[in-house]
Amino acid sequence: MADNNWQLQPYLKERVRFVDSALDRYLPGADTLPTRLHEAMRYSVFAGGKRIRPILMLAACEAVGGEMKSVLPAACAIEMVHTYSLIHDDLPAMDDDDFRRGNPTNHKVYGEATAILAGDGLLTEAFILLSDKSIQAAIPPEQFCEVINIMAKSSGSRGMVGGQVVDMEAERSPVDLPTLEYIHTHKTGALILAAIEIGALLGGATSQQRRALCRYGEAAGLAFQVADDILDIVADQSQLGKDVGSDQQRGKATYPALLGLTGARQH
Repeated sequence: MADNNWQLQPYLKERVRFVDSALDRYLPGADTLPTRLHEAMRYSVFAGGKRIRPILMLAACEAVGGEMKSVLPAACAIEMVHTYSLIHDDLPAMDDDDFRRGNPTNHKVYGEATAILAGDGLLTEAFILLSDKSIQAAIPPEQFCEVINIMAKSSGSRGMVGGQVVDMEAERSPVDLPTLEYIHTHKTGALILAAIEIGALLGGATSQQRRALCRYGEAAGLAFQVADDILDIVADQSQLGKDVGSDQQRGKATYPALLGLTGARQH
């Protein structure tokens, strides 16, 4: 186990550096007009984070024999989409969080209006990156459209945004397990699944490989959210990088709330 951990950590650190360097290149500079907006966008992107979604995309591509450079723009795009969702999720109209990734949330630094626009800017920038033919020149046209389609569906009302809506509607209300699973497979799992599916697609996966990786992506997305729900109870702020116990305080639909802490760990 220790040996595996030793191998994994260097791999993750290298991929984080790889993704961060590319994000820095692809995002507008903080000195580019409108400077405050671009500064706010970069603030949240580079405020930390484990880069789970882009790393999963790179790993899926590698797993089927593809080259990381072919999937790097899409990996950066999905991190932009994810970061936009965090900025909006933290707003007073939604979760009203003060900290994210160990730093003050975007609206605490730049104000609510700029935070909303920074999120909008990141979402739009992601699709600029995905649709830029000079960056995506190596991708065949049929894959080009499919990648954009997967990203859009996973981000919108049939994916992440839809999960967020049901999550808000379920606050302080009794929910059953199917509803809870809907929330988490859409709010959190949709982008994780998209990351793996796009990585497999651009890596040249066979249909069988793609189906297998998608099954893995669905399971990984659910496991990630269960773990996040548990950490909201048992971790401290230095571990979480955000407010502790906020899910409980708002009466959020979580696995520990429905199944208990032991049941959530066994799920």
